[in-house]
Amino acid sequence: MRYSDDIIEEVRMKNDIVEVISQYVKLQRRGSSYFGLCPFHNEKSPSFSVSPAKQMYYCFGCGAGGNVFTFIMEYENFTFVEALQYLAQRAGVELPKLEYSQEAKEAADRRAALLEVNKRAAQYFYYKLRGKNGQTAWNYLTGRGLTEETMKKFGLGYSDKYSNDLYRYLKSKGYKDDLLRESGLFQADERRGMYDKFWNRVIFPIMDVNSRVIGFGGRVMGDGKPKYLNSPETKIFDKSRNLYGLHIARTTRQKYLIVCEGYMDVITMHQAGFTNAVASLGTALTSGHASLLKRYTQEVLLLYDSDEAGIRAALRGIPILRDAGVATRVVNLAPYKDPDEFIKAMGAEAFQERLDQAENGFLFRVREEEKSHDLGDPQGKTEFFRQVAVMLLEFPEELERSNYIDAISRRYRIAPEELRKAVASQAMRGTAAEKRVVPKPIRKEKEKRESGVQKAQKLMLTWLVNEPGIYKVVKKYLSPEDFTEKFYEKTAKLLFEQLENGEVSPARILNQFTDSQEQSEAASLFHADIHLDGPEEKDRAFADALIRIKENSLRRQTETLEPSDMAGLQRLIQEKKKLEEMSRRKGELHISF
Repeated sequence: MRYSDDIIEEVRMKNDIVEVISQYVKLQRRGSSYFGLCPFHNEKSPSFSVSPAKQMYYCFGCGAGGNVFTFIMEYENFTFVEALQYLAQRAGVELPKLEYSQEAKEAADRRAALLEVNKRAAQYFYYKLRGKNGQTAWNYLTGRGLTEETMKKFGLGYSDKYSNDLYRYLKSKGYKDDLLRESGLFQADERRGMYDKFWNRVIFPIMDVNSRVIGFGGRVMGDGKPKYLNSPETKIFDKSRNLYGLHIARTTRQKYLIVCEGYMDVITMHQAGFTNAVASLGTALTSGHASLLKRYTQEVLLLYDSDEAGIRAALRGIPILRDAGVATRVVNLAPYKDPDEFIKAMGAEAFQERLDQAENGFLFRVREEEKSHDLGDPQGKTEFFRQVAVMLLEFPEELERSNYIDAISRRYRIAPEELRKAVASQAMRGTAAEKRVVPKPIRKEKEKRESGVQKAQKLMLTWLVNEPGIYKVVKKYLSPEDFTEKFYEKTAKLLFEQLENGEVSPARILNQFTDSQEQSEAASLFHADIHLDGPEEKDRAFADALIRIKENSLRRQTETLEPSDMAGLQRLIQEKKKLEEMSRRKGELHISF
């Protein structure tokens, strides 16, 4: 079930986009729009535009865009329904109750109950740390250099040394055994019954990006095993899709996020002012983590322990992040083992210097590969460059690969031409890397061939929004079906319907897309730009776009036409004649921008 279009539009209209975004971004009026620094990428010059007329925002730097729902979804990491409910409450709009299926309702209720149990447990652990029995844990944390403010910020707590302490507390609040067992906070056996999973441990609540407690980590006090213990996966806790500290780090103004190993690494860095640090939750970096990071940054600094295990973790993480479209650099803290040790010894300023000196992720992999070969031996050196050539094939774009060839050539004093020959030789051998990347340039060529048509379609949709008067000309020649990209066609259909009814509201069109990425993509269709000088050039650009869109549409229809469809064939012949006539008379296709 979803809310009706009318209620969605009512909420949107009662939340002026300039007022809402002004709560998050400092905006200044410039002409008919407002501009500020984009909250979704790091920039020094304002390219983030908010249009009161369109009730939309768009960043000309990173392409983020949408209506007021999109902004709240992206900034707060809400679902569409969560953003709608938030904005409804802000505007004082009472939403009707949604009717769910019994199964969906039970699942939602169960998740809510598990979140409530975790919240209660976190509050209890927090209280225990500050009580008489938590003194040992408190001393441990302050001994590690943490301030009371930092402990409060991360909600740190303590689980008592009695193995049924939390269980008795939650039972006293009326929670049933089946829910407590499902929470992951308890274990059970025939002899002891239900008992606490965490006891005599410093507790690190794990929060999702919306600051809801979804799990816990615990560090034992004393010599117990294991030293660190994490919640098992539950209906609300997926280790491969959550990162410790991201609920704070996602709002950083830094251009990168720092990925490290453990809770204390994150907390120490945040206390030292590096609030862009996160950590994986006892697992290696996964594609789920990479996708999550991609939502908040374009670059990640990997900061693992400077031992063999840390190096292996970095080598595994670099290609995973690259495949997700995230650039990587690797931080070297040697001779210190981890951030906590480094900051205590050298201070925050020296730590920042190490971050600034972080090594390019691919060049780090090459340097580690070098350690496996004897470059003083001709055979060892040859094998090294062969392996590097295989690695270089991972780059589908020739320009990027060429830049890395030049960098490696300078570092290892090999002629770039020789390294290029080695890459070509490995490609001919059909290496695993080559098989993975060779198809990509083919797709790139196709994208390049189609980009002109896509640009024309975007320009036409933008013109129709900005200058709705041209619709009377456009509708003589184009229908929504002529926008051959499915997403463009859907958007064009919604816009044409509005224009037929004498209205233009691109922000309302975006209501039809509940995914924030789709909303941003739709917003980009209304913000295409091309530099045009004077009425004649505008008329010429309009005619060219109109013809290009129609030509592409007829070509697609011809390719998909069934041979037996004689009526369709006759229609296409007539349409092509009209196109030829249009092309001959394109100088007469005047519009008034």
